[in-house]
Amino acid sequence: MEDCLFCKIIAGEIPSTKVYENDKVYAFRDIAPAAPEHVVIVPKAHICCANKITSENSSCVADIFEAIPEIAKTVGVAEDGYRIVNNCGKNGGQTVMHLHFHLLGGSSGGKMY
Repeated sequence: MEDCLFCKIIAGEIPSTKVYENDKVYAFRDIAPAAPEHVVIVPKAHICCANKITSENSSCVADIFEAIPEIAKTVGVAEDGYRIVNNCGKNGGQTVMHLHFHLLGGSSGGKMY
């Protein structure tokens, strides 16, 4: 998607602080962190949100969750724990319409849902 912020980050058109990358997943530090360690994890394929996951593209979610342990280890939160959060749609708090997950760690982060 030519107007997608995360697609531009993946393409290198917008700078980011890369934490992890393979052929299907890109992870970078959030520019407005909500925790001491806050990493945004995106599939390289553009999927707008969780509502658009289908049997044809759902492997991207597996790719992300297979990368998460390595990302958590890289940022130093694998042992103490972390949260994985996905927001879907405007009322769900999604601000960039490209499927993504937040890895939040480095503190207890308050109330758990």
